[in-house]
Amino acid sequence: MNLSRIRSAAVAALLTASSQTACAQQADFDEVGRQMAIMLQNSHFARLPFNELSQRFLDDFIRDLDAGKVYFTQQDIDRFNRQYGENLSAMLLQENSMGAAIDIYSTFKKRVEARVGEAKRLLAAGEFDFAKKETLERSRKDAAWPKDEAEAMTLWGLQIKEALLSEILRRDMIAEMAKKQGKENPLKDDKDPKEKIALRYERFLHSVVQDVDDEDVAAMFLSAVARSFDPHTDYMSTREMDRFRDGMKNELVGIGALLQGEEDGATKIMGIVVGGPADKHGVLKLNDRVVAVDPDGDGPREMVDIMFMKIDKVVDLIRGEQGTPVQLKAEPAGGPAGETALITITRDKVALKDEQASAEIIQMKSVDGEDKRIGIITLPSFYADFDEGKTRCSVDVERLLERLKEEGIDGLMLDLRNNGGGALEEVRRMTGFFTRRGPVVQVKNTFGEIQVKESDRQEPIYDGPMVVLTDKSSASASEILAGALQDNNRAVIVGESSTFGKGTVQQPMDIGRMLPFFKARNKAGTLKVTIQKFYRPSGSSTQNQGVVPDVVLTSLADALEIGEAFLDHPLDHDMIRKAPDFAPLKRDQLFVPRLKELSTARVGASKDFAYVIEDVTKTKARIRENKVSLNLEERKKELEEIELEQRQRNEERKARFAAAEKEDKAKLSFFKLTLDDVEKGGDLRPFDPSKENEEFMRRAKDETAELDETPPWPSGLDPHEREAIMILGDLVEITRNARMAGLLDR
Repeated sequence: MNLSRIRSAAVAALLTASSQTACAQQADFDEVGRQMAIMLQNSHFARLPFNELSQRFLDDFIRDLDAGKVYFTQQDIDRFNRQYGENLSAMLLQENSMGAAIDIYSTFKKRVEARVGEAKRLLAAGEFDFAKKETLERSRKDAAWPKDEAEAMTLWGLQIKEALLSEILRRDMIAEMAKKQGKENPLKDDKDPKEKIALRYERFLHSVVQDVDDEDVAAMFLSAVARSFDPHTDYMSTREMDRFRDGMKNELVGIGALLQGEEDGATKIMGIVVGGPADKHGVLKLNDRVVAVDPDGDGPREMVDIMFMKIDKVVDLIRGEQGTPVQLKAEPAGGPAGETALITITRDKVALKDEQASAEIIQMKSVDGEDKRIGIITLPSFYADFDEGKTRCSVDVERLLERLKEEGIDGLMLDLRNNGGGALEEVRRMTGFFTRRGPVVQVKNTFGEIQVKESDRQEPIYDGPMVVLTDKSSASASEILAGALQDNNRAVIVGESSTFGKGTVQQPMDIGRMLPFFKARNKAGTLKVTIQKFYRPSGSSTQNQGVVPDVVLTSLADALEIGEAFLDHPLDHDMIRKAPDFAPLKRDQLFVPRLKELSTARVGASKDFAYVIEDVTKTKARIRENKVSLNLEERKKELEEIELEQRQRNEERKARFAAAEKEDKAKLSFFKLTLDDVEKGGDLRPFDPSKENEEFMRRAKDETAELDETPPWPSGLDPHEREAIMILGDLVEITRNARMAGLLDR
């Protein structure tokens, strides 16, 4: 054989072996930090001066660890500032930032251990005087750091006192409610309040000490560095990225159980997915308590004690490859104390059907005019499977919309409340279901280059009367869709004072691929970096300002700091030119002034919206005061006033809701439409929206919550949804009349 070929083959073999070894070993997070720093400088939209951000990196990492300013002291902060305040940016580029991260986290861990130790001592001593006139700040966001450990411990003592007082009052309230209703106290066998608070802090201690490895510390630190550029740029560990992908797919591989951490350390089964692996297996039950997990059943790994373990770590142990076994050590619900059983379940794909798009039809009977059929599509997120493309929310919505159209709906409401966004391509495609071909969103990169993304349909699927319902949590892709429909005068936007205000686009970048060839890259993680801003067809960014509805409905969120503008380091709002070929429909054909007039009259006469306004005023006052009393009698008086007000409201609501429910039964008929229903075909399914739906998941009962005597909304329609439906009904009626009078040209 040719000598050069032998040498080339040897080198190739060496390179392959070295590459495989590098992939197998865990990445050096100092190298990961350096590469991430380079990627941020080269890719982030804002092109911030990296060398000037060192103090911000430090401040954000410290705040992430101790937002309440109860663990670190001013002495700690001064030391961190001296050692790292001006150096972190350079340390990242010089591949020695992890020492700083570990130093800061180690100090945090020591402080937590000291605080939890003090909590146990105070709770064991039981010397709490609730007769003193003491107060504690509700939020310490703007407070000074404790000057030293002595002052920190004094503050900590008040924190423990407040936690214990709150638990005592909660138990008293629940016991009183149960007594009044002639029910057994659900907390009668609960642990002593002091013991329960001690266990709560034990769980927190475990999450800070035992549950955190070097990868976790690196992830926390690098995430703080990334988010110093803007709220949505982030570092995601391999574990976090896997969870993100599962969420976007609306599918995971596991056993199909909803978990909740208990204060005594166990993990409780709070829900079981209907038709999932645990449900089919049949042994695991609701309220069972899992205390250990063997991630590979009878395989080589041993049973892992999960007492006090973070839920996400427990989930990671239970999830795995499809077709593989996982064994749970569980205490059966209602069984003798300490009795355990071993349950082996084979993992399988679990479709999160309650997170899929769904629809319903409301048949509205009319005495004077024509009946109306209102279609409602609820979209929890803009989900999509980036890997295989099998799951796409736009395909799901299209199927539902086609079926609603077949059913002859007169108006459509798209419910985007609590929809935090998702895939940009899905919203671009979906907008075309309701508009003629034209601009949906404009995207600008860091160089100022603007790309217009258009819908890909020549004609819409549905062109009738339409309302989009939003709230403060409607973000990103939700805002693109709502903004495009509003700009095109295609739909009336109804909802809280604005949407969230996220007007930026992120791209995941695999950091491992950017590391030098011979370097280990396993678990290097992903940088999710802001690379673009998006703008509405009219040229306005949704950044910070969000989408302001055409008809605004008062909400308790008006009193809270919810939205992009309240996050750290948000990018600014700005404007660009209108999109070329932007040709909106006529604004007057939405009849917004008349719709607002009719809605204002209804809302003004609504007792429920009056309650909301009262609550907004009181919540704002509490936030301004920023104090909570540690005096037992004062707290009892406050709670009695709240309880009296709630009882009076409930009494008023019971009669009114009963009348509304009766009226609804005479005027409204409800029909459910899921993706499974569309697949199977057949007639619509009548359903009662006031009853809890366990079609996709069986959930454990919360006996404490069942003591709440607040009556459910009539027909399951909360005030915002009911008013949005009324507005849509008005729009259908006005549009009909205008069409009959020849006033519409479409």
